[in-house]
Amino acid sequence: MTAVHVIVPEGVDDPALPSGGNTFDRRVCCGLAEAGWAVSVHAVPGSWPRPDASSYAALAGAVRRIPDASVVLLDGLVASPAPDVLVPEAGRLRLVALVHMPLGHGTTDEGVREREGAVLSAAESVVTTSAWARRVLLELYPLGGDRVHVAEPGCDAADLAPGTAGAGALLSVAAVIPGKGHDVLLDALALLTALRWHCVCVGSLERDPAFAERLRRRAREGGMADRVRFPGPRTGADLARSYGAADLLLLPSRAETYGMVVTEALARGLPVVAAEVGGVPEALGHGADGTRPGLLVPPGDPRALGEALRAWLEDADLRRRLRRAARQRRASLSRWSRTTSVVADVLAGAAR
Repeated sequence: MTAVHVIVPEGVDDPALPSGGNTFDRRVCCGLAEAGWAVSVHAVPGSWPRPDASSYAALAGAVRRIPDASVVLLDGLVASPAPDVLVPEAGRLRLVALVHMPLGHGTTDEGVREREGAVLSAAESVVTTSAWARRVLLELYPLGGDRVHVAEPGCDAADLAPGTAGAGALLSVAAVIPGKGHDVLLDALALLTALRWHCVCVGSLERDPAFAERLRRRAREGGMADRVRFPGPRTGADLARSYGAADLLLLPSRAETYGMVVTEALARGLPVVAAEVGGVPEALGHGADGTRPGLLVPPGDPRALGEALRAWLEDADLRRRLRRAARQRRASLSRWSRTTSVVADVLAGAAR
């Protein structure tokens, strides 16, 4: 039996803290175990990815307890800021870094880049979750291309969403934080108050409570309190019902490595309107006839987002094309078994 130790941030299994990275970690760990790997998960407390002294101490303690020559899969949220802890262990352990979001991308903080670069250079291999992220890492750091691999997130099969008669059931699935662009979404929706729609913004309100409260106040003051709802996080069957009741997924993020909610929507035949950032175009993909199953707009541009939503709400032919493309794309979505297989191959290579 092949063994792997997996280091993840504490809270990876907390249903109140759903995220693409947490889902990826959980599904890969479960998939490896089902494939016969002995998986030991070490959940490290701390303020990742901006650790304090106690965070570093917790990580150091977890790493010290791992036996010599073990294969260790490191969530990048924990690994990238911690070269002082991890680089000295690279001679004792076989480290593989799993980078959900390159911390060095889009920052002017050279310290962030130096720390991430040191960790990734010390690792035997690096796994990213999109081709975009792989390109970014190869541009930022002197890594050999054969050491950086892409394990695209998987997606579960799901029932088709029936859609509503007016096509105005809009859905956002993301933690309510500035990076996910809910402020841009509210500004866009404010341009469309003469049209029929309602929007449910599913996602944690606790990551940045002040930001979430400002959004809810803006919705009230803009006369949209009865049209824009923030019900908090939903998982499992509750989240599935949210997708099933929707016509269109919205993802106006300022940054995304991949955008797992995009494929979750496409699995139900839901088209997507999203900001064209990071790996989102990869996740969106194309239908069998080459049509995108959604619309991409520039990030941080409420007017462009509003125009895309207006087109969706007013143009029945556009809706038919996008729905057809979404149902075609549904058939080509990758499964979690494929994701696990890629990660397992990288880990097996590190074990040799």
